Amino acid sequence: MAGFPSTDRCDVAVIGAGCAGLSAAVRLAARGQSVTVIEEAPRLGGRATAFDDRPSGRRLDNGQHALFGCYRETYEFLRAIGTAARAPLDSTLSLVMADSHGRTSTLTCPDWRPPFHLIGGLLSWEAIPVIDRVAAARMAGLLWRVRRDGAARTAARVSSRLTVSEWLRQQGQPASLCDWLWNPLAIAALNQDPNAAAAQPFVRVVGELFGPSPGASSIGVPTVPLDELYAAPAARFVEARGGGVIRRTTARVELDLSGRHRVAVGDRMLSPRAVISAVPWHAFGRLWNGSVPAQLAAIAGNASRMSAVPIVTVNLWLDRPVMTHRQIGLVGTEFHWVFNKDVGCPEGERQDNDSGCLYSLVASGASSLLRLGNDELAARAERELRACVPGAAGAVCLRALVVREARATFSLAPDAPPRPATVTPIPGFFLAGDWTDTGLPGTVESGVLSGHRAADAAMIGL
Repeated sequence: MAGFPSTDRCDVAVIGAGCAGLSAAVRLAARGQSVTVIEEAPRLGGRATAFDDRPSGRRLDNGQHALFGCYRETYEFLRAIGTAARAPLDSTLSLVMADSHGRTSTLTCPDWRPPFHLIGGLLSWEAIPVIDRVAAARMAGLLWRVRRDGAARTAARVSSRLTVSEWLRQQGQPASLCDWLWNPLAIAALNQDPNAAAAQPFVRVVGELFGPSPGASSIGVPTVPLDELYAAPAARFVEARGGGVIRRTTARVELDLSGRHRVAVGDRMLSPRAVISAVPWHAFGRLWNGSVPAQLAAIAGNASRMSAVPIVTVNLWLDRPVMTHRQIGLVGTEFHWVFNKDVGCPEGERQDNDSGCLYSLVASGASSLLRLGNDELAARAERELRACVPGAAGAVCLRALVVREARATFSLAPDAPPRPATVTPIPGFFLAGDWTDTGLPGTVESGVLSGHRAADAAMIGL
């Protein structure tokens, strides 16, 4: 290939520096492999990153991400790079919900053996009519199967044709329980309307959250911007072990069936012993120096048919504190969660009274909102915050900032194209990314799990 004057060797080239790529690189570097990470964007982190907001003088996430106790791969990754303490987990699930009439109620699960912890919490939850609480016991059978067979096997037995809503009806779950718990959980985890999203990944999520232990459903909200939680520390980890992290540079791949792969990186040519593609589904077709290899045509074709689902976040600066909770789930509204960004953040990063108090409202599966203008989105978010959180009624909104992630996740509809495996038909070429076949929705945990799987697979051939 002309135009590349040098050939550099490394053990593994990782293309993409999101959760998947960085977790793969960290695992490989920890095992003594020489790793080069290539990212075409100026910032590391992929779809979970942060940016400078000059008017407020602080770094803001491009979208709020919450972690859970069942995110075993994620917390293993964070422990490896030394940042697990920056996303501390609650002792057990305590979920504050509020509806558009200003009614607030908290689901608290006791520290009992599963599934009794969830059943006990639901039976005492005042948001649900007493007659409907009994339906919670119908989930006990599912969670017993999770304890016996694991969440992945339990979810695999669910028909791939069922939507979340259809599956919940099969389980005899009443509308009140769906409105206050199951639908908000599905929208948050799958980033899609329960009437459209497939049941299988939702059952996997329910099994992971409520099957293993009371702490599996505990929530952990990062106390630092996302890039400080994992992106920058992961890059330092790789570089400290002799690896490289290249930003603002596009990679183009040439694969060879004998395993002599090459990756064009600017004016350099890498000759790695293995290549891990950790780019999102919509970028897979652009990896190649030329056409997609015939052996990967089916993967590329399926990736091109995957639909994107957006997330919209509206950041509101108010003139006073309006809630003491770290986050509140919203019921019957277009926005689904509100996060108090000044709870749990380092003292030096909290807003003073002159700058205002920052609240982030998140709308998942926000296809209908994406086309609206920023002023209209901010107005809707403000109206819903005032309706759901009584303390916001008299507050003055000082400023609003809208963040749109048009391709936040991929669609999980029952008729969606199949997700690819980690190992491909070409030796030495592996896939990572939340869109690969992890069995999980497009979450941080799915991305990190895929990265770890790709690193393990690459190690076998090194």
